[in-house]
Amino acid sequence: MPATDHQLTGPVMGPAEALSELFTPAGKHHPYPLYDALWELGPVIPLGPAGTLVLGYDEICTALRDSRFLVTDAAVHEATGMNDHSSWQCLTKIMMFSNSPDHERMRRFAGWAYAPRQVAERRRSAVEAAERWTSHLATLDGGGPVDLVEAFATRVPITVTGELLGIPEADRMPLRTAITATTTAFEPVFDRDELLPADAGMDVLVDCLADLVRERRRRPGDDLISAMVRDRDAGGALSEEELVASLVMFLIAGVQSPSDLIGNTVRLALNRPAEGRRMTTDHDHAAAFITETLRIDPPNHVLTRAAATDIDFHGHRVAAGTRALLVLAAANRDPRQFTDPATFDLARRDNRPLSFGLGPHYCLGAAFARMQVEAAVPVLLRRFPRMTLAAPPTYRDQLVTRGFARMEVDLGS
Repeated sequence: MPATDHQLTGPVMGPAEALSELFTPAGKHHPYPLYDALWELGPVIPLGPAGTLVLGYDEICTALRDSRFLVTDAAVHEATGMNDHSSWQCLTKIMMFSNSPDHERMRRFAGWAYAPRQVAERRRSAVEAAERWTSHLATLDGGGPVDLVEAFATRVPITVTGELLGIPEADRMPLRTAITATTTAFEPVFDRDELLPADAGMDVLVDCLADLVRERRRRPGDDLISAMVRDRDAGGALSEEELVASLVMFLIAGVQSPSDLIGNTVRLALNRPAEGRRMTTDHDHAAAFITETLRIDPPNHVLTRAAATDIDFHGHRVAAGTRALLVLAAANRDPRQFTDPATFDLARRDNRPLSFGLGPHYCLGAAFARMQVEAAVPVLLRRFPRMTLAAPPTYRDQLVTRGFARMEVDLGS
Protein backbone atom coordinates (compact mmCIF):
# COMPACT_ATOMS: atom_id res chain seq x y z
CA MET A 1 0.00 0.00 0.00
CA PRO A 2 1.48 3.40 -0.93
CA ALA A 3 2.62 5.46 2.02
CA THR A 4 0.76 8.44 0.61
CA ASP A 5 -2.62 6.76 1.18
CA HIS A 6 -2.35 7.33 4.97
CA GLN A 7 -4.54 4.33 5.66
CA LEU A 8 -4.27 2.21 8.77
CA THR A 9 -1.47 -0.29 8.18
CA GLY A 10 -1.07 -1.79 11.63
CA PRO A 11 -1.80 -1.31 15.32
CA VAL A 12 -1.47 2.31 16.36
CA MET A 13 -2.74 4.19 19.37
CA GLY A 14 -6.13 5.82 19.01
CA PRO A 15 -6.39 9.52 18.24
CA ALA A 16 -7.46 10.63 21.72
CA GLU A 17 -4.68 8.57 23.31
CA ALA A 18 -2.08 9.89 20.87
CA LEU A 19 -3.22 13.46 21.41
CA SER A 20 -3.04 12.99 25.18
CA GLU A 21 0.48 11.60 24.86
CA LEU A 22 1.46 14.47 22.59
CA PHE A 23 1.05 17.00 25.37
CA THR A 24 2.98 15.07 28.02
CA PRO A 25 6.59 16.12 28.65
CA ALA A 26 7.86 13.09 26.73
CA GLY A 27 5.49 13.76 23.83
CA LYS A 28 6.51 17.42 23.61
CA HIS A 29 10.17 16.48 23.56
CA HIS A 30 9.73 13.76 20.92
CA PRO A 31 6.56 14.54 18.96
CA TYR A 32 7.52 13.24 15.53
CA PRO A 33 6.87 9.53 16.20
CA LEU A 34 3.43 10.55 17.51
CA TYR A 35 2.76 12.56 14.38
CA ASP A 36 3.73 9.50 12.34
CA ALA A 37 1.32 7.34 14.33
CA LEU A 38 -1.48 9.86 13.96
CA TRP A 39 -0.83 10.12 10.23
CA GLU A 40 -1.91 6.50 9.93
CA LEU A 41 -5.42 7.71 10.84
CA GLY A 42 -5.54 10.29 8.07
CA PRO A 43 -4.94 14.00 7.49
CA VAL A 44 -8.08 15.02 9.44
CA ILE A 45 -8.89 13.25 12.72
CA PRO A 46 -12.20 13.96 14.50
CA LEU A 47 -11.83 13.99 18.27
CA GLY A 48 -15.50 14.33 19.17
CA PRO A 49 -16.30 17.19 21.57
CA ALA A 50 -12.56 17.80 21.98
CA GLY A 51 -12.44 19.12 18.42
CA THR A 52 -10.54 18.13 15.30
CA LEU A 53 -6.87 17.38 14.73
CA VAL A 54 -5.59 18.43 11.30
CA LEU A 55 -2.27 17.04 10.04
CA GLY A 56 -2.52 17.38 6.26
CA TYR A 57 -0.73 20.10 4.29
CA ASP A 58 -3.60 20.88 1.91
CA GLU A 59 -6.14 20.58 4.70
CA ILE A 60 -4.29 23.09 6.89
CA CYS A 61 -3.94 25.45 3.92
CA THR A 62 -7.72 25.27 3.51
CA ALA A 63 -8.36 26.01 7.18
CA LEU A 64 -5.95 28.94 7.29
CA ARG A 65 -7.65 30.56 4.29
CA ASP A 66 -11.23 29.92 5.48
CA SER A 67 -12.71 32.86 7.41
CA ARG A 68 -15.11 30.49 9.18
CA PHE A 69 -12.16 29.19 11.18
CA LEU A 70 -11.59 31.93 13.75
CA VAL A 71 -8.46 32.66 15.71
CA THR A 72 -8.99 32.34 19.46
CA ASP A 73 -9.85 35.95 20.27
CA ALA A 74 -11.46 37.40 23.39
CA ALA A 75 -14.95 36.34 22.27
CA VAL A 76 -13.83 32.74 21.70
CA HIS A 77 -12.19 32.67 25.15
CA GLU A 78 -15.11 34.33 26.93
CA ALA A 79 -16.62 31.09 28.25
CA THR A 80 -13.27 29.61 29.31
CA GLY A 81 -12.27 32.16 31.93
CA MET A 82 -8.91 32.69 30.23
CA ASN A 83 -9.73 36.35 29.66
CA ASP A 84 -9.37 36.80 33.42
CA HIS A 85 -5.64 36.17 33.09
CA SER A 86 -3.28 39.03 32.29
CA SER A 87 -1.50 36.95 29.65
CA TRP A 88 -4.63 36.59 27.53
CA GLN A 89 -5.87 40.08 28.38
CA CYS A 90 -2.81 41.27 26.47
CA LEU A 91 -2.74 38.60 23.76
CA THR A 92 -6.34 39.19 22.70
CA LYS A 93 -5.43 42.82 21.93
CA ILE A 94 -2.98 41.91 19.16
CA MET A 95 -3.55 41.03 15.51
CA MET A 96 -2.48 37.39 15.99
CA PHE A 97 -5.49 36.76 18.23
CA SER A 98 -7.99 39.11 16.58
CA ASN A 99 -10.57 38.41 13.91
CA SER A 100 -12.06 40.68 11.27
CA PRO A 101 -12.36 43.69 11.29
CA ASP A 102 -9.94 44.27 14.19
CA HIS A 103 -7.32 42.05 12.59
CA GLU A 104 -7.19 44.10 9.40
CA ARG A 105 -7.12 47.38 11.35
CA MET A 106 -4.16 46.25 13.46
CA ARG A 107 -2.33 44.74 10.51
CA ARG A 108 -2.61 47.98 8.52
CA PHE A 109 -1.23 49.93 11.46
CA ALA A 110 1.82 47.75 12.06
CA GLY A 111 2.50 46.36 8.58
CA TRP A 112 5.13 48.93 7.63
CA ALA A 113 7.35 47.86 10.54
CA TYR A 114 7.74 44.40 8.93
CA ALA A 115 8.18 45.63 5.35
CA PRO A 116 11.10 44.16 3.33
CA ARG A 117 13.02 47.44 3.39
CA GLN A 118 12.73 47.66 7.17
CA VAL A 119 13.91 44.07 7.56
CA ALA A 120 16.84 44.60 5.18
CA GLU A 121 17.95 47.64 7.15
CA ARG A 122 18.26 45.51 10.29
CA ARG A 123 20.55 42.87 8.75
CA ARG A 124 23.71 44.78 9.61
CA SER A 125 22.50 45.04 13.20
CA ALA A 126 21.92 41.27 13.29
CA VAL A 127 25.42 40.54 11.96
CA GLU A 128 26.95 42.91 14.51
CA ALA A 129 24.97 41.27 17.32
CA ALA A 130 26.14 37.83 16.18
CA GLU A 131 29.75 39.01 16.07
CA ARG A 132 29.41 40.53 19.51
CA TRP A 133 28.04 37.38 21.09
CA THR A 134 30.45 35.03 19.32
CA SER A 135 33.23 37.15 20.81
CA HIS A 136 31.54 36.68 24.17
CA LEU A 137 31.43 32.93 23.56
CA ALA A 138 35.16 32.94 22.86
CA THR A 139 35.78 34.26 26.38
CA LEU A 140 33.93 31.23 27.76
CA ASP A 141 35.94 28.68 25.79
CA GLY A 142 38.19 26.38 27.77
CA GLY A 143 35.91 25.97 30.74
CA GLY A 144 33.93 23.02 29.44
CA PRO A 145 30.68 22.90 27.50
CA VAL A 146 28.78 26.14 26.86
CA ASP A 147 25.01 26.48 26.79
CA LEU A 148 24.44 27.96 23.33
CA VAL A 149 20.80 28.84 24.11
CA GLU A 150 21.76 31.13 26.97
CA ALA A 151 25.01 32.47 25.54
CA PHE A 152 24.06 33.02 21.90
CA ALA A 153 20.67 31.89 20.56
CA THR A 154 18.64 34.15 22.85
CA ARG A 155 21.14 36.99 23.02
CA VAL A 156 21.27 37.77 19.31
CA PRO A 157 17.50 38.27 18.83
CA ILE A 158 17.01 40.18 22.07
CA THR A 159 19.85 42.49 21.05
CA VAL A 160 18.45 43.06 17.56
CA THR A 161 14.81 43.39 18.61
CA GLY A 162 15.62 45.40 21.73
CA GLU A 163 17.70 47.83 19.69
CA LEU A 164 14.92 48.19 17.11
CA LEU A 165 12.31 48.90 19.76
CA GLY A 166 14.60 51.21 21.70
CA ILE A 167 14.72 49.17 24.91
CA PRO A 168 17.72 50.36 26.95
CA GLU A 169 20.56 47.85 26.67
CA ALA A 170 20.73 47.25 30.42
CA ASP A 171 17.06 46.22 30.43
CA ARG A 172 17.15 43.75 27.53
CA MET A 173 18.75 40.60 28.95
CA PRO A 174 16.64 40.56 32.14
CA LEU A 175 13.52 40.33 29.93
CA ARG A 176 14.49 36.95 28.44
CA THR A 177 12.88 34.85 31.17
CA ALA A 178 9.64 36.84 30.97
CA ILE A 179 9.52 36.49 27.17
CA THR A 180 9.82 32.71 27.29
CA ALA A 181 7.33 32.47 30.16
CA THR A 182 4.62 34.25 28.13
CA THR A 183 4.82 31.64 25.37
CA THR A 184 3.49 29.00 27.75
CA ALA A 185 0.08 30.71 27.36
CA PHE A 186 -0.07 29.32 23.81
CA GLU A 187 -0.07 25.73 25.07
CA PRO A 188 -3.36 23.85 25.65
CA VAL A 189 -4.50 24.64 29.18
CA PHE A 190 -5.85 21.78 31.30
CA ASP A 191 -5.74 23.74 34.57
CA ARG A 192 -5.92 27.53 34.55
CA ASP A 193 -3.15 27.67 37.16
CA GLU A 194 -0.89 26.65 34.27
CA LEU A 195 -1.26 30.24 33.04
CA LEU A 196 0.32 31.75 36.15
CA PRO A 197 3.91 31.75 34.77
CA ALA A 198 2.66 33.35 31.55
CA ASP A 199 0.73 35.94 33.57
CA ALA A 200 3.82 36.82 35.58
CA GLY A 201 5.94 37.13 32.45
CA MET A 202 3.31 39.20 30.67
CA ASP A 203 3.02 41.58 33.62
CA VAL A 204 6.75 42.28 33.39
CA LEU A 205 6.62 42.91 29.63
CA VAL A 206 3.50 45.08 29.73
CA ASP A 207 4.93 47.24 32.52
CA CYS A 208 8.21 47.63 30.62
CA LEU A 209 6.64 48.54 27.28
CA ALA A 210 3.98 50.81 28.82
CA ASP A 211 6.72 52.74 30.61
CA LEU A 212 8.66 53.08 27.36
CA VAL A 213 5.55 54.29 25.51
CA ARG A 214 5.07 57.02 28.10
CA GLU A 215 8.75 57.92 27.94
CA ARG A 216 8.81 58.13 24.13
CA ARG A 217 5.71 60.28 24.15
CA ARG A 218 7.62 62.76 26.30
CA ARG A 219 10.97 62.35 24.54
CA PRO A 220 10.67 60.74 21.08
CA GLY A 221 13.64 58.95 19.57
CA ASP A 222 14.38 57.22 16.27
CA ASP A 223 13.21 53.78 17.44
CA LEU A 224 10.14 51.72 16.59
CA ILE A 225 8.29 52.57 19.80
CA SER A 226 8.60 56.30 19.07
CA ALA A 227 7.34 55.80 15.51
CA MET A 228 4.36 53.73 16.62
CA VAL A 229 3.48 56.17 19.40
CA ARG A 230 3.58 59.01 16.85
CA ASP A 231 1.40 57.10 14.38
CA ARG A 232 -1.06 56.01 17.02
CA ASP A 233 -1.44 59.53 18.47
CA ALA A 234 -1.81 61.05 15.00
CA GLY A 235 -4.39 58.60 13.66
CA GLY A 236 -5.99 56.87 16.62
CA ALA A 237 -5.98 53.50 14.82
CA LEU A 238 -5.22 51.64 18.04
CA SER A 239 -6.22 52.13 21.64
CA GLU A 240 -3.42 52.69 24.15
CA GLU A 241 -3.78 49.11 25.40
CA GLU A 242 -3.63 47.77 21.84
CA LEU A 243 -0.49 49.79 21.17
CA VAL A 244 1.28 48.40 24.24
CA ALA A 245 0.07 44.87 23.44
CA SER A 246 1.33 45.16 19.85
CA LEU A 247 4.76 46.21 21.06
CA VAL A 248 4.80 43.38 23.60
CA MET A 249 4.04 40.88 20.84
CA PHE A 250 6.69 42.41 18.58
CA LEU A 251 9.20 41.76 21.37
CA ILE A 252 8.01 38.19 22.06
CA ALA A 253 7.89 37.18 18.40
CA GLY A 254 11.10 39.02 17.55
CA VAL A 255 13.00 37.08 20.21
CA GLN A 256 11.47 33.63 20.81
CA SER A 257 10.97 32.27 17.29
CA PRO A 258 14.40 33.40 16.03
CA SER A 259 16.03 32.04 19.19
CA ASP A 260 14.39 28.64 18.75
CA LEU A 261 15.15 28.60 15.03
CA ILE A 262 18.81 29.44 15.67
CA GLY A 263 19.02 26.47 18.03
CA ASN A 264 17.35 24.08 15.59
CA THR A 265 19.48 25.29 12.67
CA VAL A 266 22.74 24.97 14.57
CA ARG A 267 21.88 21.46 15.76
CA LEU A 268 21.17 20.32 12.22
CA ALA A 269 24.31 22.06 10.92
CA LEU A 270 26.51 20.36 13.52
CA ASN A 271 25.07 17.01 12.48
CA ARG A 272 25.95 17.83 8.83
CA PRO A 273 29.41 19.44 9.03
CA ALA A 274 30.01 19.83 5.28
CA GLU A 275 26.65 21.49 4.73
CA GLY A 276 27.16 23.59 7.84
CA ARG A 277 30.55 24.85 6.59
CA ARG A 278 29.00 25.84 3.28
CA MET A 279 26.54 28.07 5.14
CA THR A 280 29.47 30.32 6.08
CA THR A 281 30.30 31.22 2.46
CA ASP A 282 27.13 30.70 0.41
CA HIS A 283 24.13 32.88 1.26
CA ASP A 284 21.74 30.94 -1.00
CA HIS A 285 22.82 27.68 0.61
CA ALA A 286 22.26 29.17 4.08
CA ALA A 287 18.79 30.36 3.07
CA ALA A 288 17.90 26.91 1.72
CA PHE A 289 19.27 25.27 4.88
CA ILE A 290 17.05 27.46 7.07
CA THR A 291 13.99 26.77 4.90
CA GLU A 292 14.55 23.02 5.26
CA THR A 293 15.08 23.48 9.01
CA LEU A 294 11.74 25.28 9.17
CA ARG A 295 10.18 22.30 7.42
CA ILE A 296 11.71 19.40 9.30
CA ASP A 297 12.02 20.92 12.80
CA PRO A 298 10.13 24.24 13.09
CA PRO A 299 9.91 26.42 16.19
CA ASN A 300 6.11 26.63 15.94
CA HIS A 301 4.23 23.33 15.83
CA VAL A 302 0.53 24.05 16.34
CA LEU A 303 -2.03 26.74 15.55
CA THR A 304 -5.54 26.67 17.00
CA ARG A 305 -8.72 27.75 15.25
CA ALA A 306 -12.35 27.74 16.39
CA ALA A 307 -15.25 26.96 14.06
CA ALA A 308 -17.64 29.91 13.80
CA THR A 309 -20.31 27.64 12.33
CA ASP A 310 -20.73 23.99 11.37
CA ILE A 311 -18.18 23.33 8.64
CA ASP A 312 -17.99 20.46 6.15
CA PHE A 313 -14.22 20.10 6.16
CA HIS A 314 -12.63 17.60 3.78
CA GLY A 315 -15.38 15.07 4.40
CA HIS A 316 -15.62 15.67 8.15
CA ARG A 317 -18.02 17.81 10.13
CA VAL A 318 -16.39 20.40 12.35
CA ALA A 319 -19.08 21.56 14.78
CA ALA A 320 -19.62 25.22 15.57
CA GLY A 321 -17.67 26.32 18.64
CA THR A 322 -15.20 23.42 18.58
CA ARG A 323 -11.47 23.79 18.13
CA ALA A 324 -9.33 22.67 15.25
CA LEU A 325 -5.71 21.96 16.16
CA LEU A 326 -3.63 22.58 13.04
CA VAL A 327 -0.36 20.67 13.45
CA LEU A 328 1.99 22.62 11.20
CA ALA A 329 4.96 20.40 12.02
CA ALA A 330 3.05 17.32 10.86
CA ALA A 331 1.89 19.06 7.67
CA ASN A 332 5.53 19.88 6.94
CA ARG A 333 6.10 16.12 6.75
CA ASP A 334 3.02 15.30 4.67
CA PRO A 335 4.27 12.70 2.15
CA ARG A 336 1.69 13.91 -0.37
CA GLN A 337 3.51 17.26 -0.41
CA PHE A 338 7.13 16.32 0.41
CA THR A 339 9.03 13.33 -0.95
CA ASP A 340 10.76 11.32 1.77
CA PRO A 341 9.55 13.86 4.34
CA ALA A 342 11.61 12.64 7.31
CA THR A 343 14.84 13.26 5.39
CA PHE A 344 16.67 16.60 5.55
CA ASP A 345 17.09 17.42 1.85
CA LEU A 346 18.46 20.72 0.55
CA ALA A 347 17.63 19.76 -3.03
CA ARG A 348 13.87 20.03 -2.51
CA ARG A 349 12.04 22.04 -5.13
CA ASP A 350 9.22 24.40 -4.27
CA ASN A 351 9.92 23.90 -0.57
CA ARG A 352 7.16 25.83 1.22
CA PRO A 353 6.75 24.76 4.85
CA LEU A 354 3.80 26.10 6.82
CA SER A 355 5.86 27.05 9.86
CA PHE A 356 4.79 30.70 9.82
CA GLY A 357 1.20 30.01 8.83
CA LEU A 358 -0.59 31.05 5.64
CA GLY A 359 -3.36 33.31 4.45
CA PRO A 360 -4.66 36.46 6.19
CA HIS A 361 -2.88 35.57 9.45
CA TYR A 362 0.47 34.71 7.88
CA CYS A 363 3.10 35.84 10.38
CA LEU A 364 4.11 39.41 9.59
CA GLY A 365 7.39 38.84 11.41
CA ALA A 366 8.46 35.80 9.38
CA ALA A 367 11.00 37.68 7.26
CA PHE A 368 12.39 39.44 10.35
CA ALA A 369 12.85 36.10 12.13
CA ARG A 370 14.49 34.46 9.12
CA MET A 371 16.79 37.41 8.58
CA GLN A 372 18.15 37.15 12.11
CA VAL A 373 18.90 33.45 11.71
CA GLU A 374 20.46 33.89 8.25
CA ALA A 375 22.70 36.60 9.68
CA ALA A 376 23.61 34.91 12.97
CA VAL A 377 24.24 31.22 12.22
CA PRO A 378 26.94 31.70 9.52
CA VAL A 379 28.82 34.08 11.85
CA LEU A 380 28.74 31.48 14.62
CA LEU A 381 29.83 28.57 12.42
CA ARG A 382 32.59 30.64 10.83
CA ARG A 383 33.99 31.64 14.22
CA PHE A 384 33.83 28.10 15.65
CA PRO A 385 34.37 25.68 12.73
CA ARG A 386 35.12 22.74 15.07
CA MET A 387 32.12 23.23 17.35
CA THR A 388 30.32 20.02 18.32
CA LEU A 389 27.38 19.03 20.47
CA ALA A 390 28.55 18.11 23.96
CA ALA A 391 25.26 16.40 24.89
CA PRO A 392 21.80 15.93 23.42
CA PRO A 393 19.90 19.23 23.73
CA THR A 394 17.04 19.41 26.20
CA TYR A 395 13.67 20.92 25.34
CA ARG A 396 11.34 23.28 27.16
CA ASP A 397 8.11 21.67 28.31
CA GLN A 398 6.24 23.14 25.35
CA LEU A 399 4.93 21.96 21.99
CA VAL A 400 3.10 24.89 20.40
CA THR A 401 6.29 26.97 20.59
CA ARG A 402 8.93 24.26 20.77
CA GLY A 403 12.59 24.92 21.39
CA PHE A 404 15.64 24.03 23.42
CA ALA A 405 15.89 24.82 27.11
CA ARG A 406 19.60 24.01 26.96
CA MET A 407 22.04 23.14 24.19
CA GLU A 408 25.53 22.33 25.40
CA VAL A 409 28.33 22.61 22.86
CA ASP A 410 32.10 22.25 22.84
CA LEU A 411 33.35 25.26 20.90
CA GLY A 412 36.49 23.45 19.76
CA SER A 413 38.55 26.60 19.26
